[in-house]
Amino acid sequence: MNRKNDIYILACLFVSVFFSCKHGEGEYHSLHDKIQAESKIHQDSTLSSEAFFNHIKTIEITEGEHTFLIPERKSQIKSFACIECHTEPLDKLKSKDIKKAHWDITLSHANSNTMNCATCHNANDMNNLNTLTGIQVDFNSSYKLCAQCHSSQFEDWKGGAHGKRIGGWAPPRASFTCVNCHNPHSPSIESRWPSRFNTEQIDDPHEGLEH
Repeated sequence: MNRKNDIYILACLFVSVFFSCKHGEGEYHSLHDKIQAESKIHQDSTLSSEAFFNHIKTIEITEGEHTFLIPERKSQIKSFACIECHTEPLDKLKSKDIKKAHWDITLSHANSNTMNCATCHNANDMNNLNTLTGIQVDFNSSYKLCAQCHSSQFEDWKGGAHGKRIGGWAPPRASFTCVNCHNPHSPSIESRWPSRFNTEQIDDPHEGLEH
């Protein structure tokens, strides 16, 4: 009787293993295995994204387990370095003139009780930003400030699910940062006309008929 039970158990195990493990080409144990295998294929390919962003100056960053390229920021800021004008503390630079130095900037990021200029800008060193806890942040790493409140978007961005890649999905990875798509002073994306739209008129079969 015990021998029959042993044979039955072994048969069940064999059937379970046979039908659960697929060894055919292109078949995987899980979605994770499929992603890893497909990624390996693309990593070993000769495709390169560099031709699509070689006109953009980039720097390499590492966030967690992700290492990739982002656009260099400071050289794109027309008024950088800030200390060329900010040679005195802010309280001494305040003017009674109607037109101020940054008259064209409207802060529409959060209400004034939550955020003002000093929330992100370092009043003691205008060439750098600062976090909510007072840690100095380089302008090229401004995404670190965004991550303080937008943590879920930041995690998605690190993995490549949020934002836009500069050169497509071929390696090396180069991704835009928050400020390349969002105005940091007014980050909401404004409505706009599509770059292309259908100009053809669709004939209405009911047009001209009396109702």
